[in-house]
Amino acid sequence: MTMYLCEVRAWYKDAQGGFCPPFGLTPFKGKLYLWDMNSYIYDLLQKALSGLDISEPPEIQLESPKVAEHGDISTNIAMLLAKPLRQNPRAIAQQLLDTMPLDPQVLEAIEIAGPGFINFRFAKEYVYQQLRAIIEEGSDFGKTASRKGQRIQIEFVSANPTGPLTVGHGRNAVLGDTIARLLEWTGASVDREYYFNDAGRQMRVLGQSVQARYQQLLGQSIELPEGGYEGAYIIDIAQGIVDQYGKEWEEKDWEAFKKVAQEAIFADISQTLERMNIHMDSFFNEFDLYENGDIEKVLAALKEKGLVYEADGATWFKTTEFGKEKDTVLVKSTGEPTYRLPDIAYHANKLDRGYDECVDVFGADHIATYPDVLSALQALGYDEQRIRVIVYQFVTLVKDGQPFKMSTRKANFVTLDELMDEVGSDVTRFFFLMRSSNTHLEFDIGQAKEAGEKNPVFYLQYAHARIHSILRKAEEEYGAAPESPTLEQLKPLVHPSELTLMKTLFKLPKAIAGAADANEPHRLINYLNDVATDFTSFYHDCRIMGVEQECAQARVLLARQTARVLSNGLGILGIHAPEQM
Repeated sequence: MTMYLCEVRAWYKDAQGGFCPPFGLTPFKGKLYLWDMNSYIYDLLQKALSGLDISEPPEIQLESPKVAEHGDISTNIAMLLAKPLRQNPRAIAQQLLDTMPLDPQVLEAIEIAGPGFINFRFAKEYVYQQLRAIIEEGSDFGKTASRKGQRIQIEFVSANPTGPLTVGHGRNAVLGDTIARLLEWTGASVDREYYFNDAGRQMRVLGQSVQARYQQLLGQSIELPEGGYEGAYIIDIAQGIVDQYGKEWEEKDWEAFKKVAQEAIFADISQTLERMNIHMDSFFNEFDLYENGDIEKVLAALKEKGLVYEADGATWFKTTEFGKEKDTVLVKSTGEPTYRLPDIAYHANKLDRGYDECVDVFGADHIATYPDVLSALQALGYDEQRIRVIVYQFVTLVKDGQPFKMSTRKANFVTLDELMDEVGSDVTRFFFLMRSSNTHLEFDIGQAKEAGEKNPVFYLQYAHARIHSILRKAEEEYGAAPESPTLEQLKPLVHPSELTLMKTLFKLPKAIAGAADANEPHRLINYLNDVATDFTSFYHDCRIMGVEQECAQARVLLARQTARVLSNGLGILGIHAPEQM
C-alpha cells in the first residue's frame, strides 16, 4: 500500500497519540514509528544550503558530540563553507540557522557554538517516542532492512577433521558466527558453511596414527608414522576400536582407521561448536571439487586465458599479471595441487550458487594466499567484489601478563573445550570478540575467571541481572508498569541521566548495522558497555524505589527497555543474558 506523506502524517498522529514526525523525517527500517534523525537533519541542512550562493557546497558531515552540552548532533558545515564564501563561519552558521524551521516536537534547539559549529538538540517528545519504539519492537529492536533480499554465505571454522578444535579455531568460529548474526539482524538471509578436506596427506597420517596406536594397545611394538598425531585423543579413538572389535582389525589398512577417526573427530567438533552456541547450515567436502570436475575446469579455463604454464615439472599461475613479484604454483611437481587451486574452484562454486556475497573468515596465515584466489576469480570472469575476506590475528593465553600454559590432556595444544572448561563458554565467546579481529589477542585467563567488574562480560551480564532484580522489587512495590505507555506516562523522565540513557538506547540499530558493515563485532560490545555505564549513572541519580508512583513507573519502563537492549545485544554476541546472578 502506498501512502503519501500527508496521509502518513495524519495516520501517524492519530495512531501514536499526538506525536507526528515532520516532513522530511525518513523511515528507519521501513516502520513509521522509528526514525533516523540524521536523515532529517541532513535534509534540513541541504535545504538551507540551497539558499546560499555556492554551486558545489562541501559534503555535510554529522557527528554525535562526546559532551552533552554540545547537543545531540553537530555539524562543521559552516566552517567548511568559510573559505569558498569568504565569510566568518559563525555568520554563515547564522544564515543557515535562520532558514531552518524548528519543529519543537523533534528539535528542542539549534545552536551555534565555538568557531561555527551548529549543534542540534533533540526534543523530549522525540526521545519519548523512541522509547516507545523500543517497547513496540521488543525482542526485534535493533533489526534493520539494509540487506533485505540479500543471500550471503559465510564460511568459517573449516578445520580439517584431524583433531579437536584449538583456541585459534575458537576465535575463527566465534568471529564468523557473530558476523553471521549481525548480517541477519540487518535483513540478510545467511548460510553458514564449514569447508573441509578429508583426503590428502594429513588424513593419511591421521589414519596411520590411529592404526599405530591400535597396534600398540594390542601389545605390538609399533612406532607412530613420521609427523604422526600424538595427542591422547588418538589413543581414545584407537581404544574405542579395541573395545568394539578387539583383534579383528589387525589386517585392516589405514583407510579404515581414518574413517573411524574422522567420524569421531567430527562428532567432537560438532559438540564443541554446540557448546559455543554455533550451528552450521552446511558442510562442503573439498573432495567433491575433484569428483565433479571443478578442479579441471578451473585449470582449463585459466590455461585458455594464457594464465597457466608448465615449468620445472609444476603448473604455475601467472600472478605477476596481477601485480605480484613472482608467479605462484598451482600444482606441485609431485602432481599434488597446492591449497590455492581447490580454493579457486570452491569460491567459483560458491558464486555459482547465486550468493550476493560470500564472506571468508581466515587466520593471518592466509594473508599471502587469498589475493591469488581473488585474482583467479577475476580472470575467470567472476565479480571478485562479491567476496569479502576477514582476516583475524592469532590468540595467546596469558595470566598476570605472562604466557599461560594450561594443562592439556587431549593434545600437545590447548583445545577449545579445555579453554571453555576453564572459563566458561560465555566468557570464551566474549573475550574472542572484545578486540578488533585485526589485532593480536591476549586472552587473559585471570581476568576471564574474575567474578567482578574487571571481567568485561561479567560487567554486562551483571548489569542485565541487576536491572531484573530492580524490576522485581519495583513490581512488588508499585505493581506492573504499563506494557504500552502513552507519551504522557513517559513525561516524568526529565533528568539529564534519564535523557542520556534513552538517547543511548535508541542507537542500537545503528550500532548493529555499523558492526555488520565493518565486520567488527567489538563495536557492538563497546556500545553495550556505554549502555551499562549510562544505566549505572541513571540509577545513581534517579531513585526508582521511594518516589511517586508515576515517576517510579516511568523509570521502571526505562530500566526494562535498558534490559531489553542489553539482552538483544548479548544475544547477537551469542552470550546469555541472565536475570539472576
